[in-house]
Amino acid sequence: MHPWLLLALALPSLALDKTHGVPPSLVSKYVPSTRGSHQTWTCLDGSKEITWSAVNDDYCDCRDGSDEPGTSACPNNKFYCRNEGHIGAIIQSSRVNDGLCEQECCDGSDEPSGVCPNTCQEVGVEYRKKTEAERKLRKTGSKIRSSYIAYAHKEQKRLEALVADLAKEIETREKEVERLRDIAERAESLSAAELERKKQSPLYQSLLVHHTALKSLQKEHKKHLEREKALGDILTSLRADYNPNYQDMAVLEAVRGWEALAGLPHINDVRKGDDGEADTTADKPKTEDDVEDEGLWNAAKIEKELDQLLKTDHVTLLLEYDQLVGPASAQSLLLDISAYLPDALLPSYHSFRDSLLSALSVFGIGRGGTFDSSAESNRARVALSDAEHSLKLTQDEQRTANEDLLDLFDPEGFGPEGEWKKLDGMCLSKDTGEYTYEVCLFDEAKQIPNSGGSGFSLGKFSSWNKAAGPGELEYYTRQHYTQGAKCWNGPHRSVELVFTCGTENTLLTVVELEKCEYQITGTTPALCRPLEDEHTKDEL
Repeated sequence: MHPWLLLALALPSLALDKTHGVPPSLVSKYVPSTRGSHQTWTCLDGSKEITWSAVNDDYCDCRDGSDEPGTSACPNNKFYCRNEGHIGAIIQSSRVNDGLCEQECCDGSDEPSGVCPNTCQEVGVEYRKKTEAERKLRKTGSKIRSSYIAYAHKEQKRLEALVADLAKEIETREKEVERLRDIAERAESLSAAELERKKQSPLYQSLLVHHTALKSLQKEHKKHLEREKALGDILTSLRADYNPNYQDMAVLEAVRGWEALAGLPHINDVRKGDDGEADTTADKPKTEDDVEDEGLWNAAKIEKELDQLLKTDHVTLLLEYDQLVGPASAQSLLLDISAYLPDALLPSYHSFRDSLLSALSVFGIGRGGTFDSSAESNRARVALSDAEHSLKLTQDEQRTANEDLLDLFDPEGFGPEGEWKKLDGMCLSKDTGEYTYEVCLFDEAKQIPNSGGSGFSLGKFSSWNKAAGPGELEYYTRQHYTQGAKCWNGPHRSVELVFTCGTENTLLTVVELEKCEYQITGTTPALCRPLEDEHTKDEL
């Protein structure tokens, strides 16, 4: 044993301050009590009173070991290194006076004076540099993270508006489905002969004539539009290129007439000025003809809505009209006679009537002779089926939007502030030479050979860090991707993605810890939570 160590063990009370090894929070408790000429001190647990000289004398007097904060005399005790110029640290008391300079105690206070050098100034400088760099990184990263949170709130508003719009659309589509279902049922209840009879009505024939007329007018309208455009191009070219110095009155009148019709300034005025052509979009006062024509379609409305009007199913209109006006009032005497019979005879009459109608339907007579396979019936059913399909798609879209809305701020999903939503589906990659590893966040991880050939799935996203709870920072530091492609004679491939705070979303390293079990490290601003002092400023 070293001579200095023997000396230190022999005379500990002469070398140690009573507060040696005491953390700052307990220094005020290490003050002696005076009783006459004697100084005493009470153990921190209050179990015993000892002489003040017994504190830090390398002999354990107190049951809680509080009388030996600066020695290793009491088992399972703690020693505090002040580390002036750096930050304090706590070590096990068993490591005090053991002849080893502990790294945590850069001031060397865990060993007798002069044994371990005091490196706290140098260590403190390096620590502060590192801490300041981490602080700057976190500050920058937290600003990026706040933009992710803003994106989540914007996404929330978008989804809420989408859900509301889809609810209105569903209501409209439900009404349309009911309308088409009624039409389909009415079409199926009509016989082919009855439907043909209805088609001979003046109303239906008039609809067909109007349809033909509109189709013809649309065709002629398009011809005139094309002709008008061609003539306008000719006159515009003439207006731009003619030489007014020749005093050709015919050309001048044509140009001025076109300028007046098109609402253009005179070409000479345009050439003299710098303003270019006049604004032709200014509102013009209504003429007498415009007032008389209010309610009629303009060119824009004709262009936009005429095609849709021409696609109208006139059979559907006919059936809807029939539903609106109701069934004909004139009915068969056989079906109306019950109104004139005594109540006692009604059961017998109804039985006779039903039997007769059933017999007549066998021969295609009466109400039983329907023709469900008619073209009109099939068309009505197709329209109903299309409407029901559109309704289902809209309902599915609304369901998905509601689920996305619930997941947005779910601590088990995109985080309590929605900070991870921005990264949903973002693909990050790392080239390791032989392979490129790609992770599409919240989706799938892959291993792709750089020499060509098909890649392997390393797993689908399955969970966050199960060792921590949702909402805790540690919970979001690890993602697990499982059930990838099966290794030959081995397990299914899997990935543990380990994230730390950084200003970029990137992958850093790839390591195969076990066969087909990979650990990939990376950085992301989503983990850069605001600094503590920033929270304080916000509260103030």
